[in-house]
Amino acid sequence: MNELKELAVLKGIILGVLLVILFLLWLLLDFTWGRRVHVKGKQNFSHPQRHSNIHIFTSGKDLFEDFFKEIKQAKRHIHVLFYIVKYDQFSKDFLNLLQSKAKNGLEVRLMVDWMGGFRIPYKRIKELRKNGVYFAYSCKPKLPFIFYSLQKRNHRKITVIDGRIGYLGGFNIGKEYIDMDPILHPWRDYHLKLQGEGIQDLQFEFLHDWLAATKVNLLSNKVYFPLTCIGKSRHQFIPTAGFGLEETLTTLIKHAKKSIIIGTPYFIPSPALFETLRSAIKSNINVSIIVPKKADHAFVKEASFPYFRILIKEGAKVFQFQRGFYHSKIVLIDDTVCDIGTANFDRRSLFLNYEMNCLIYEPECIQEIKAKIQEDIDYSTALPAASLAKIKVLESIKEKIAYTLSAFL
Repeated sequence: MNELKELAVLKGIILGVLLVILFLLWLLLDFTWGRRVHVKGKQNFSHPQRHSNIHIFTSGKDLFEDFFKEIKQAKRHIHVLFYIVKYDQFSKDFLNLLQSKAKNGLEVRLMVDWMGGFRIPYKRIKELRKNGVYFAYSCKPKLPFIFYSLQKRNHRKITVIDGRIGYLGGFNIGKEYIDMDPILHPWRDYHLKLQGEGIQDLQFEFLHDWLAATKVNLLSNKVYFPLTCIGKSRHQFIPTAGFGLEETLTTLIKHAKKSIIIGTPYFIPSPALFETLRSAIKSNINVSIIVPKKADHAFVKEASFPYFRILIKEGAKVFQFQRGFYHSKIVLIDDTVCDIGTANFDRRSLFLNYEMNCLIYEPECIQEIKAKIQEDIDYSTALPAASLAKIKVLESIKEKIAYTLSAFL
C-alpha cells in the first residue's frame, strides 16, 4: 500500500513538473511570436524638426498647478493620455476637473494605459462617460498573444489643450507625483510644456493612439490642428512603440564628442546600447549616469549593478540621487542636444513600451536643462567601485533574479 502511495506521489510530482514546463514553454512561445508579429513590417518614424516655446518643470506641484490652470481655461477640446492614473484624492480632483469641463460642453478625451489605470473603479469610469468624458484604455491585452500583450504598456504622457498647448514628460497622476508619498518624496522628474508648431505632432500621436484604442479616426479633423505660432526652440518628437528607441539613443551617443549625461530611474540597457557607452568611454568621452538611491520597484537596482560595475571600472561616473526619488528621463549630449520624454534607459522602454521623446537643440533651453541636471548631481553621491566589488550571497541571488527578469522590470 505504501508503495502505491509513493508511486502516486511520484506521478503527481512528475505531472506537476511537466505542467510547469509546458506553461513556461507557452510563455516563451507567446512572447517570442507576439514580438515578431508586433515588429513585422514596422518602420522607425520621427516627426520633422519644429520650433516651439518650451517651459521645463521638475516639480510636480509646479507642473500640476499650471496644468490644472490651463485645463480650466480650455475653450474647445482637451486630450489627455497618462500611463498611470491612480484613485487617491489628487487623482479624484483631476478626474473631477475633466468631468466638469465636459459638462460645460468641451470635448474631453482621457486615455489611460490598461495596466496603469486599473485603480480607477468602473463605476467612476461610467460616471465620467455619463457626464460627457470620452474614456478609453490603451494597450488592452488581447489574443492570440495574451502574455506578450500583457507586457506592452502605453507609457506616453501627452496632453493637448485646444490644439495649442501641449505637455509631455515623466509625471503621472497620483499623490507621489506632488510629493505626498511619505517614502518617495520629493519626486524629481522632467516634464515639458510647449506652445508652437510642435503641438500638431503631439496631437497626431494622441489621436493615433486613440484610433488604436477606440477604432475612432479623428486624424483628418482639422479642428484639432489649428494654425499655431512658430516658437524659438528647435526640437523634434520621436515616438517609439517597442522598436526604434535603441537606434535613436545609439545614434545620439555615437555623435558625442565630449560628454554624455544620462538621468534615469532604471538603468538596464540593451547589449548594443551598453557596448556603445563603453566605446564612448574608451574614446575619452565623459560619461555620467544619475539614478535614484531609493528604488520604487523590486530588483531594478540589482539589475543595474552588473552594468555599473563595468562602467565605473572603465571610467564612467555613477551618481545616486539622495533627495527623494529620481524619476527623470533625460540624455544630454555635449551641451548641444538633449533628449527629454517618457522613455527610461531600460529594456522595457526599448523593446515593449509606447514612448514619446523630444530632442531639444536650442542652446538657451539646453543651458537651463544643464543647470537643473547640475542640481541633480549636487543632490547625489558618487557610487564607488568598492561598494560593488564585494557581493554578498543574498545580493548575488538578487542580481541573478534581476538579470532573468530584466526584460520586464
